[in-house]
Amino acid sequence: MARKIKETPILHGEDARRFVEQISRNEREPAPREEYERVMANYRKVKTAVK
Repeated sequence: MARKIKETPILHGEDARRFVEQISRNEREPAPREEYERVMANYRKVKTAVK
């Protein structure tokens, strides 16, 4: 039988501010080219393995 999924906690105060800052920074700055290529290569491997 599956386990029940816990609720996601709500962030408050400093944790919430830090989370919003990290999300904003992530939206402004694209991933480095090397990281993008590595992730896409792994994606292609998984995609072909699933077929």
